[in-house]
Amino acid sequence: MIGLYLTTMVMSVGFHYFETIQTSLSLQWIDTDRTAEVLGRIIAVGAFTSIVAFAAIWLAFDVMSLDFVTVYILGGGITAVIAVAVWPCFPQFPIRVSQRRQLILRKRYWLYYALTFLSGARRQIFIVFAGFLMVEKFGYSVAAISVLFLVNATLNMLFAARIGRVIGREGERTALVFEYIGLVGVFVVYTFVENAHLAAGLCIVDHFFFALAIAIKTYFQKIADPADIASSAGVSFTINHIAAVVLPAALGILWLTSPAAVFLVGAGLAGLSLLLSLNIPTHPAQGNEVMLGRRLWQHRSGRQINLFSIAP
Repeated sequence: MIGLYLTTMVMSVGFHYFETIQTSLSLQWIDTDRTAEVLGRIIAVGAFTSIVAFAAIWLAFDVMSLDFVTVYILGGGITAVIAVAVWPCFPQFPIRVSQRRQLILRKRYWLYYALTFLSGARRQIFIVFAGFLMVEKFGYSVAAISVLFLVNATLNMLFAARIGRVIGREGERTALVFEYIGLVGVFVVYTFVENAHLAAGLCIVDHFFFALAIAIKTYFQKIADPADIASSAGVSFTINHIAAVVLPAALGILWLTSPAAVFLVGAGLAGLSLLLSLNIPTHPAQGNEVMLGRRLWQHRSGRQINLFSIAP
């Protein structure tokens, strides 16, 4: 078990490091008018790779009858070989803006922080408790859940880039308002659903809305000081994961007494996100971060502070 714990920790550190770097570099390198579409393409590529991985795992276990040790050695070995092979071929991108090395919180980014936190909260409710609902209430098997994952990955592969283009054309405010109105409806229906097929449909729709969260990143790219992007990528990932630590345990206790109440909490979080998204300007930019409360920060000094400080 110690070996499993250690490897899981190493995997977790690597995953979170990669995700933070990916967000940081994407927002630094991609022009604002193309960011949403390119981020959608990245999601689509990841979804395609998930489908390939699902197929490879199925072949390894069900067709070739390999054991876990062999599958992990092959999977890890192939991944390492690909990484080493790509390393010398990866292009070198010029540094447009030198990034601040300390972690910074800025008061004028408060709406971005709030949307990021609530996004992490709603994601945890879907990932943890939607699965519980499918298994405990409707008796879905491992194979059935896997099929849902495959459907979700296929939809992301086909439509994520298109969703990105829509976000780029319609704007972050419209995209997020649409997402959160839909999520309120999804969570409310989750509360009362009694049909297994309808529950599966809700799972697919819920997952489909994840791509619209691109709008939170592009909103930040437009309002941020370019030198803050790398630091803020780490800060926002931490804020997002506060919910990941607290919610599963707290709502897990609530689940034991009332599963429906868990999804009502999700509907409430989506409703709060909807209200906050209405505060996003039609054309966000530095100095135009929010519609309400803008004047509060406009005339403050440019003071900034490090990890444990707050800056305007």
